[in-house]
Amino acid sequence: MSLLAQVQEDMKTAMKAKDKKTLAVVRQIKSAVMNEQINLGHDLTEEEELSVLSREVKQRKESIAEFKEGGREDLAADTQAELDVLAKYLPAQLSEDEIKEVVAAAIEKTGATSPKDMGKVMGIVSAQTKGRADGKVVADTVKKALAN
Repeated sequence: MSLLAQVQEDMKTAMKAKDKKTLAVVRQIKSAVMNEQINLGHDLTEEEELSVLSREVKQRKESIAEFKEGGREDLAADTQAELDVLAKYLPAQLSEDEIKEVVAAAIEKTGATSPKDMGKVMGIVSAQTKGRADGKVVADTVKKALAN
């Protein structure tokens, strides 16, 4: 089932259950996917759908950090609830050890030896972990691995 079809089903379920918060998030997801389809001019591939979802997740994570920094725990909690709904649509996230394995393999493949080679390594790792790991965590893991 495509993401759009799944979102449509979840919208119906949320409406029937009168779950306004979930419904709002699902509508936002649908809107983001539809906008991306219009921009690209074709139905989205699975990878493009994942890219849209990753962008939505990143926006919410940044918002949570800003809300906490500003002392607005109420808004941070609401945004975290949205993030929890979004997480249902993402593939299973990689563990820290799995990320380290991917990074180690990329370093070996590129022959990277210093932090100057981070771009080469990130190019390979990002492609392999897209949507399955937070980019910041991946970048930090690569930095640590190249610093040793």
